[in-house]
Amino acid sequence: MGVVAWLKSLFVLQLLIGFVFVVSGLIINFIQLCTCVLWPINKQLYRKINTRLSYSLWSQLVMLLEWWSGTECTLYTDQATVDKFGKEHVVIILNHNYEIDFLCGWTMCERYGVLGSSKVLAKHELLKVPLIGWTWYFLEIVFCKRKWEEDRETVFSGLNRLRDYPEYMWFLLYCEGTRFTEKKHQISMQVAESKGLPKLKYHLLPRTKGFTTTLQCLKGTVKAVYDVTLNFKDKQNPTLLGIVNGKKYKADLSIRRFPVEEIPDDEKECADWLHKLYQEKDALQEHYEKEGCFPGPTIKTKRRVWTLLNFLFWATLLLSPLINFAWDVFVSGSPLLIIGFMIFLIVASVAVRRLIGVTEVKKTGSSYGNTEAKKEN
Repeated sequence: MGVVAWLKSLFVLQLLIGFVFVVSGLIINFIQLCTCVLWPINKQLYRKINTRLSYSLWSQLVMLLEWWSGTECTLYTDQATVDKFGKEHVVIILNHNYEIDFLCGWTMCERYGVLGSSKVLAKHELLKVPLIGWTWYFLEIVFCKRKWEEDRETVFSGLNRLRDYPEYMWFLLYCEGTRFTEKKHQISMQVAESKGLPKLKYHLLPRTKGFTTTLQCLKGTVKAVYDVTLNFKDKQNPTLLGIVNGKKYKADLSIRRFPVEEIPDDEKECADWLHKLYQEKDALQEHYEKEGCFPGPTIKTKRRVWTLLNFLFWATLLLSPLINFAWDVFVSGSPLLIIGFMIFLIVASVAVRRLIGVTEVKKTGSSYGNTEAKKEN
């Protein structure tokens, strides 16, 4: 293990990075709360401010991927498609197989200037997660309980509200509804068989309602759908904890652009189009499994320095007083102060670990296999 790799594995450094993210996030959330007074006065100004505040928080996670772990992202697409990145409102369809798939998506958003304005159709439970859910709330993220009877009004109103969004946005959809596991896949393919749909090998059966509703509500705003299929070299199974430990991964993303004019307006035909798309995504994954790469030309985009500069700003602002305080505590010789500070460190480490735990596949919930949940959906 080299010196740099050893430093990255040190718990104290990881804890300091977590401290910067958590405290800066709380500060950003407080500022976002204060900006709510702007909403009835100037909605677009509120949005532009919150886009940049959100960027300041999310880019710290992108910094971990790009600068701390050195993970590389290669695009399999054509230059004409890349030239449109960050210049139009789009819907992103991404396979949901890995703990850091969202982070790879955010990396692409950052490199093309739409990280702060990126959107997602998120499960309602995430609204309660500090930093993540709170920041998304101020960003007008659409939350759903995945029970259409309860979600209908919320989803329609939330999506319609985004029609006049002033910044170019990438709206991410995980059409599979939950992360891929073997158990979920078996159940999903039983559903596919019962509905007479072709079986998929590398994906779960897509849930079409969210996709068709999103296109219906954002028609005239969204210009294209980007189909993104993600995989990792050498059959790596990346985790956020691995990123925090400085482990380097190599991500490959196959990206295809479909103008909305090519997608049927009729709900059933649109759903059929999505099923066909997932059959094509499955074929792409099959090709990757055999060849170790996706078909087509490759483009490597460069990481930008802004994520690193943003983190260094927050680290300088927050770590200097923390280090000074820690020094004063230990030189004071007071057992109570020292014990109190150690308890603070333990609580902070547990908090950071719990935030990481939100991304772990084994902890993600799903209605697959739950008979009552299926009836409600």
